[in-house]
Amino acid sequence: MCRHCPHSRAGLPRRALLAGLLPAALPAAAGACPGLPAATLVEPRLGLALPPSAPRSVALTLDACDGRVDMRILETLLRLEVPSTIFATARWVHGNAAALALLRAHPALFGLQNHGARHLPAVLGPGRVYGLAPAGTLAAVQAEVAGGAAALVEAGLPPPRWYRGATALYSPEAVTLIETMGLRVAGFSLNADEGASLPAAAVARRIAAARGNEVIIAHLNHPERPSGAGVAAGVAALRAAGMGFVRLEEAPVAAEDCRAWHRPPLLAAARHRPGA
Repeated sequence: MCRHCPHSRAGLPRRALLAGLLPAALPAAAGACPGLPAATLVEPRLGLALPPSAPRSVALTLDACDGRVDMRILETLLRLEVPSTIFATARWVHGNAAALALLRAHPALFGLQNHGARHLPAVLGPGRVYGLAPAGTLAAVQAEVAGGAAALVEAGLPPPRWYRGATALYSPEAVTLIETMGLRVAGFSLNADEGASLPAAAVARRIAAARGNEVIIAHLNHPERPSGAGVAAGVAALRAAGMGFVRLEEAPVAAEDCRAWHRPPLLAAARHRPGA
């Protein structure tokens, strides 16, 4: 979990604007999930929409929030030739040059998408969400999204098409803003590791039980925790059972629903969350 990430480098929002990654002006507040109370945060749910005639497949998405890289996971993906989509923050990109080079050397397997500049939840207001200070304003959400996109482009990667914020919870207005910036919000249908907080056996069971069309979320940035071994084991079991894997950015998707969370109970909680 990145709780004390540094500010993004000066000039990133400007360069992103010049690259067409930012809208000319902030949009008026709009409800991405209409009818929800003001104190509500949303957790977009997402699944694949593969046709019935297509092989059973899932999309594995891995968050790289901060810190290092879990080679237990990467080595398994390489050995089994399992494609995945990695959501990386600017901080992770800047601090893991060797891992980034490895990912770039296998473009058919790994796609990198936007996890923000400083790992700030796309949440409005001052209260913390699962222990993380939020972006707080639409302008700060805009800078967080643009900074993450610029870091990927500066690293020689294609401009991202998907965004996943820290904690995977959003203010509805923030979802609208992210979409106006030309990005889709990456929800999920199966939480494999609860922010890399579960034991290996529990993570492996969750992944191995995945059904076709699931979008799985897990974490790539905690080699010191047991959960990564579970990701590797679960992926291997799923592959052995005949499940196919596709990259999120290359598959048809369908929004399943928009789960609502009442905000006050979340503010003081500090346990790990998706995207944390």
